[in-house]
Amino acid sequence: MNAPTHCVRLYLIRHGETAWSISGQYTGRTDLPLTAHGEDEARTLEPRLRGVRFAHVLTSPLQRARRTCELAGLASAAVVEPDLAEWNYGDYEGQLSVNVRKLRPNWSLLQDGCPGGEMPAQVSERADRLLARLRGTEGDIALFSHGQFGCVLAARWIGLPLIAAEHFLFGTASIGILDYKASHPEVPVIALWNASSQQMSDAVPHLRMGDTRPMKQRALERWENEGGEIPISARSQPLVGSETGVAPP
Repeated sequence: MNAPTHCVRLYLIRHGETAWSISGQYTGRTDLPLTAHGEDEARTLEPRLRGVRFAHVLTSPLQRARRTCELAGLASAAVVEPDLAEWNYGDYEGQLSVNVRKLRPNWSLLQDGCPGGEMPAQVSERADRLLARLRGTEGDIALFSHGQFGCVLAARWIGLPLIAAEHFLFGTASIGILDYKASHPEVPVIALWNASSQQMSDAVPHLRMGDTRPMKQRALERWENEGGEIPISARSQPLVGSETGVAPP
C-alpha cells in the first residue's frame, strides 16, 4: 500500500451578497461592493474559519471577494489570485438570463459562453490550471471566489466536464470543501457544499477546525488507520464523502 500523495484541502468560499446577486444579473468583472447584508454575511464566516490554520489564503481580485476575505478575518494572509475571478460575461454583463434568451432562445452559458467574454473551454482551462497548481501544495487553503466560477471549480475538482457545473448551487457567503477520500486518498471528493457558516460547523465536526497538526500528519494518520477508514470512535459523526460529500462516478 502506498502512502497518500495528496495533502491539500480547499475551502472554497463565495463572496457575500451584492446588488446584482439579489437581482440575478450576470456579474462578471463589474466590481460591485457588498451590500450591508452581504457584509453581515461575510462576518459570520470569521468564527467558523478562525480555528483553521490556513497554509495559504487566495482571493479573486474583485472587491466583493476581497472584502469578504477581510471580514472573514483572513485579509492579512491573503494573496490576490487572478484565476479566481468570476466568468467574464462580456456582452452579457449586467444582463438577466431571461433577457439573453429572448435574443438567443437556446443559449446556455456553460455550452455557448459569452460574446466579448470567455468561452467554456477558456474557463475550464483556467479552473484546471488553478487546480493543478493547488494540488501541488500542502495544507488547508482558503479560496475566496464567485458563484459561477466556484461551481466550475467544484465540477473540475472531481473530474466532471464543465457543463456539469449547472447542477451545482453556490449561495452568497457559502462554503464548499474540496478534499480527498479518506479510505482512497487518490479520489477527490466534495466533502461539503453550499453550506452556511453554521452548517459547516454542524456538518463536519470531524474536520476538527482547531486541529493544529500539519496537514501531512493528519493525512498520514487517516491513511495508516486501516487504509484510511474513520476510527470507530468517530463513526457516530458525519463522514466526509458520504452524506455531506460527493464523489466522482
